[in-house]
Amino acid sequence: METEQMSLSGLTDQQAKEFHEQFKVTYTAFVGLAALAHLFVIAAKPWF
Repeated sequence: METEQMSLSGLTDQQAKEFHEQFKVTYTAFVGLAALAHLFVIAAKPWF
């Protein structure tokens, strides 16, 4: 029985890569929504 080496997180290399891919998508969506919200606030009530 072959065991894959675990990292400090307890994930295998393949699991870590899958997690990272999903994390990138989620993080990009979060940053995009935050930027959009900031633009709406600036458009609604500019401070200059």
